[in-house]
Amino acid sequence: MLTLSKIISFFLIIISSFSLQNVMAYPLDADKETGIVRLEGRKLGQSTKIQGVAKLTIGALLENRHIRLNLLNQTLPKLPSANQSLSTEIKKILGEEADRYGVALLDISNPAKPLYAEYNPRIKSNPGSVGKLIVAISFFQMLADVYPNDIASRKRVLKETLITADRFILKDHHKVPFWTPAKKKFKRRPIKLKDTASLWTYLDWMLSASSNAAAAMIQREMMLIKHFGKDYPVAQSDIDDYFNNTPKRELSKTLQTIMQGSLTNNGIDVAQFRQGGFFTRTGKHKVPGTNSTMNSKELLTFLFLLEQGKIVDKFSSLEIKRLLYMTKKRIRYASSPALYKSAVYYKSGSLYSCRPKGCRHKYTGSAYNYMNSVAIIETVAGTSEIVYLVALTSNVLKKNSAVAHQSLATKIHEFIVDFHANKPSLKEKFVFNVIAKPQRARVKIMNIKPRFRSGMKLTEGHYLLKVTRRGYKSYKKWIDLSRNKTVLVDLVKK
Repeated sequence: MLTLSKIISFFLIIISSFSLQNVMAYPLDADKETGIVRLEGRKLGQSTKIQGVAKLTIGALLENRHIRLNLLNQTLPKLPSANQSLSTEIKKILGEEADRYGVALLDISNPAKPLYAEYNPRIKSNPGSVGKLIVAISFFQMLADVYPNDIASRKRVLKETLITADRFILKDHHKVPFWTPAKKKFKRRPIKLKDTASLWTYLDWMLSASSNAAAAMIQREMMLIKHFGKDYPVAQSDIDDYFNNTPKRELSKTLQTIMQGSLTNNGIDVAQFRQGGFFTRTGKHKVPGTNSTMNSKELLTFLFLLEQGKIVDKFSSLEIKRLLYMTKKRIRYASSPALYKSAVYYKSGSLYSCRPKGCRHKYTGSAYNYMNSVAIIETVAGTSEIVYLVALTSNVLKKNSAVAHQSLATKIHEFIVDFHANKPSLKEKFVFNVIAKPQRARVKIMNIKPRFRSGMKLTEGHYLLKVTRRGYKSYKKWIDLSRNKTVLVDLVKK
């Protein structure tokens, strides 16, 4: 019988989500640690001209060591009660079509006293590619189950295990980046049969490029880890034997045990947020699934638990957050100009349909027009001066939902910034000095708005220092500030 959930699942394969081919994540300096090859090319492109590699926004330049969990040392069993004043302001921001939106927002700028706001927090939506967050949770849970107290082995499996694309990838049009170091050249194309890359790379392709093919391969791998345990990875013949000779009903049960069990174990309500099956048609055929659902409050609960290090464990939570850190062109909610100097950790998904003739433009569905955004915003990048988590769902018909989310991101961010501008900062500040040679060198702190002045006071954090002088090579480096500090910079002639 052709049910509504099956119809939606079918369209999810065809039009779900995205055109995310320009979106990339993960800090660029982690290329050697992770073996994610494309990071090398992106990093090189910041200092050298490489075709197709744009200069990154200030908020996308954090190093791997700068990514941290903001609520790690807090004991917060659940989201606080909604602040009615803030919730009223959020409704005003949504405007006349507020009832077509669901919003949940948590301001954790003061980690000990988070502020929560919501509007229509339980309105249901189809997750689209936001469901890939569940695949990430489930994968890291399986890895932790096999190596519960052995982070080194988990990293080894992530970096050294090479997986080769098989028919589970069929079919997907999303392009992913392939970097050729010798030619210093990127090529973008969909994943093909027999494409081989590390687990870490496939995770990156799944969450950054939002590849359905990569997601299907990660789903395949988590089932293999569950079945083979420490014998994983296994030969292709063993993989084929498992999926070809295990009854579909048993495979389906295993998939649901992994994905729904992982959510339940990590404090997420599967009645409110779940991914029902594979992200490709072949995957769905080989391993039947169920339906998917989500709402903004349960999405925010995921971020809340992630920042506490409670999604699987600290290592897994931090790794997922790094995989969400945007280090390429920003889209949709994340593309708001207001977020230029903010660090943005982001995932989105869309699903839309126009009847009877189809949509003339993307994200303008007339039958349904789902758009979901989930983000962690740290303003400014490198500091925890203002930090908030936001989950936004919408189903506004016949309007470009990508543009709508971008506009709302600007309004929400400006509201949060203004809210904090009227409050005295409780965070300790430190004196920061720069002594530069030659004299009259220009000193600038790239990730903050105020101009540099000798002896200025800044809160604890990481600051991108740039010193320039005509005829000399520029100096650019992240400076860690946790006490009064003076930095000596001696520029070198060209």
